[in-house]
Amino acid sequence: MRTITAIEPQQKNPRRVNIYLDGEFAFGVARIVAAWLKVGQQLSDEKIAALQAADTRERIYEQALHFLSYRPRSISEVRRNLLQHGYPEALVEETINRLQENGLLDDIQFARAWIENRSTFRPRSASALRAELHQKGIDDDVIQSVLEENVDEEALARETARKQARRYAGLEWPEFRKKLTGFLTRRGFSYATITPIISEIWQETRQMADAGRSNHED
Repeated sequence: MRTITAIEPQQKNPRRVNIYLDGEFAFGVARIVAAWLKVGQQLSDEKIAALQAADTRERIYEQALHFLSYRPRSISEVRRNLLQHGYPEALVEETINRLQENGLLDDIQFARAWIENRSTFRPRSASALRAELHQKGIDDDVIQSVLEENVDEEALARETARKQARRYAGLEWPEFRKKLTGFLTRRGFSYATITPIISEIWQETRQMADAGRSNHED
């Protein structure tokens, strides 16, 4: 048995403390792990090992929270990040389960957020979104379910075309069609989807231009 002779906060990380046993520094642990410790308490080798194991779990969890603080992540991304830091696979899986239980890691919510962000700022077709989510490690069943729930391919292509068409308003039909077709195909929309939409957007563009000229003349 060894006796705790001091518990001191770490200067560089106030969320951790240093444990001194029998007058000598022994190890550092997270405050939450050391919450039940007190000076004068005796620790067996087994208890010391248990404290250090609990501290490792907290350090992995803190690493995961830090990784999640920048933006939402998929389960696969978190797993890969923790493994790259050299943590044991069993503890990584334990941490992932803990994050899921606390509502901090959810592939369905991640996929929904990814699609919403893309649709708002950088629209993509369903096939392009599927490929991106697959790269993030999302299961195919989850991808399919979220796409069916959140993506109307035709409506998304039309809205994307309508926004981009403003840049081509002064072009004649052949160049307008060429540029808008290229823009939409680069975002994964099929020719079958975009061909009628481009004609529709062209008509809208012409009508707006005619209306603008008419108002100017008045």
